[in-house]
Amino acid sequence: MLQCTSLSFRFSAERNTYIWCTYGTQSVYCKSAVSAAIFEVHQMMLEDEDYLEAIHNMIRTEMVNAEYAVAVTGDNFSEMFASMDDDYMKARAADVKDISNRLVQNLMGQEGMDFTSMEPSIIVADDLSPSETVQMDKEKILAFVTVHGSANSHTSILARMMNIPALIGVPMELNEIHTGMKAVVDGFRGEVIFEPTEDICEQAGERIREEQEKQRLLETLKGKENVTLDGQKINIYANIGGVGDVGYVLENDAGGIGLFRSEFLYLGRDDFPTEEEQFQAYKQVLQTMAGKKVIIRTLDIGADKQVDYFNLGKEDNPAMGYRAIRICLKQPDIFKTQLRALFRSSMFGNLSVMYPMITSAEEVKEIYAIVEEVKKELDGMQIPFKV
Repeated sequence: MLQCTSLSFRFSAERNTYIWCTYGTQSVYCKSAVSAAIFEVHQMMLEDEDYLEAIHNMIRTEMVNAEYAVAVTGDNFSEMFASMDDDYMKARAADVKDISNRLVQNLMGQEGMDFTSMEPSIIVADDLSPSETVQMDKEKILAFVTVHGSANSHTSILARMMNIPALIGVPMELNEIHTGMKAVVDGFRGEVIFEPTEDICEQAGERIREEQEKQRLLETLKGKENVTLDGQKINIYANIGGVGDVGYVLENDAGGIGLFRSEFLYLGRDDFPTEEEQFQAYKQVLQTMAGKKVIIRTLDIGADKQVDYFNLGKEDNPAMGYRAIRICLKQPDIFKTQLRALFRSSMFGNLSVMYPMITSAEEVKEIYAIVEEVKKELDGMQIPFKV
């Protein structure tokens, strides 16, 4: 995605520098489920005993007001997350800071920034919080460019869900950005160009028109049968990483889900997801797809998807080593938990199960043996399934 536009300038001394552009727009939106999932994390933080106790203790022992205690605790917890080695946990530093800033704002009776009058804009900032992002009129945001942040931040996730170009971690001197500047934000190449030449603007405009034409042609295919010119019917399925992606599958008229990457249920947490947690996730996807094919892949942890609580250790060639089905066969309790959840969910839709990274017939035999064990367990507990 790419945007080229002229800009006007606004500065907020409170935290960020913004650029507001004066023309050009595209329709963008944020699925409520995505926003809700992100703010569920905020809700969990507000209920965290360590966070709350730190605030209460500071008020009691240092005799400070609540606003000060929340602000200092937020800074402390944010620094703690930022110092962690895990990239996902580092990204949570911005969430903690956002939560604390919002609490202080509410305690002081202050209103947030008014985004209702915002013109179609490329937003340039030191950083953006999720609560700031979701308050903006999504139809008026052309792009995000920030100095700080990460691809794992919730602001980045929101940008992807809203189909907005977003460049994160761009070195910029914000004080040098002024009213009347022009800019090109190129999400394909990962670059922002201030004061582009006329040639660059023309090239950007041409690429934008090409992308818009591609999108228009794709839109015309919605609701039509997927048949080749020689009459061969084909299935066009979508890949997803979680329950929140199902809305896009339906919106884009996919014939089903060709790959549900179940390992994302295991990422970003301190312990294994329970059978019930997995069951509810699989069940929701199957119910929502209303009989359309859903292929769920058993966990593919390892290689580039490392999870501390799996204790996988270091490998010279992790992509070909101890990962995916080999973990499941070596640690069958983990595998059985997932299989029970999958089989239970099969009663709610059209489920197929994919086993990743098979290297031998012996592995297939081991898988079938464990599958039969799980089916006998479910039969013994009189739990129905149909896979």
